[in-house]
Amino acid sequence: MQPVIGLAVGRGTGPELAAVFERVLARITDVHATDVGVVRSDRIYHSYASLGTGAGIDRARDLTRDDADHYTDFCRTQAALGTTAVFRTAINAQSLYLVRQRLRAVKVDLIAGRDVSLLLVRDAAQGFYTGENIHVADALVRTMTFSREITAKVVAFALDRARRQWPDGGADEIVMAYKFHLLDGALDGWAAECAARHGVRIRLCQPDTVNRDLVERGPAPRTLIIAGNEWADIMHVMLLDRFASERQESRSTENVYLHPDVAGLAEYQTVHGSADDLAGTNTVNPVATVRAAAMIAERHAGCAGAVRQVEQSLAALARRGVGTPDTGGAHSTTAVVDALIDALEPERRPLQTAES
Repeated sequence: MQPVIGLAVGRGTGPELAAVFERVLARITDVHATDVGVVRSDRIYHSYASLGTGAGIDRARDLTRDDADHYTDFCRTQAALGTTAVFRTAINAQSLYLVRQRLRAVKVDLIAGRDVSLLLVRDAAQGFYTGENIHVADALVRTMTFSREITAKVVAFALDRARRQWPDGGADEIVMAYKFHLLDGALDGWAAECAARHGVRIRLCQPDTVNRDLVERGPAPRTLIIAGNEWADIMHVMLLDRFASERQESRSTENVYLHPDVAGLAEYQTVHGSADDLAGTNTVNPVATVRAAAMIAERHAGCAGAVRQVEQSLAALARRGVGTPDTGGAHSTTAVVDALIDALEPERRPLQTAES
């Protein structure tokens, strides 16, 4: 049965990057002699800039809700049809986090350098980034929720992912980074329950404590950080820079939905935003999208080794100075993708001889 990949496109540079994704995915599957279908959502979702917030709060709120409703339905429909992966370009964060709250999302990124492997699992299902806005005279009231159930599901997922990442023993250190001092001691108890249930030691830390420890001694060689978005969204770029020598413009990441209605559906995205100021200029950095296509091809379309092949091709392009202006290069988005497409070739295996 042909695997099918969902595709959701936002405004800004979304249409350009969706085209990059389709080209690269098609090339990878061609190299691997496999076939994959792509199903697009029939809506182009708003970026924050395209909402036109100057038109008024009510219009922005309605468009935000409409986008969230539509994308939630798209994900539910694709999951019901057996789709296991969606690639999504950047959309308005408020719409996105309504979806993440409803479908109980976690964001996963392995930040690996020479001496460290840090698995960051971001709790995107609860907290300040989720919640509802109520507008009153000259004020906005935002309500949010933390729950024992969702906390337990996020921790269980994170521990399972860590065991799969490090099957010979799991994480050396497990840290939860939340602003728990604001939660009346509730999160302390839930974290302790999770630790006892899974037979592990979990350090529940204030964000500033996690920052201090990372600055003073760095992470353990295999560290799992389970983090509220109040800290993780800000620190993600810093962690990439400090421990993996990476930039958000070239990084993709995975989101996993924990709600039973969409069990088994993973969403891939670029770490960078919609870059509305670059729309139509053919200068947006395509590397994060290229990497997302490789991850999806390898994990969901049977293209074993696709990530390694793409990384080797990207390294070859970098050695030749092929890159968009943000990387110091002078090439367009299209030129970078053209060069990558040319560089991707089937792996050459050693010839088998009678003696072998």
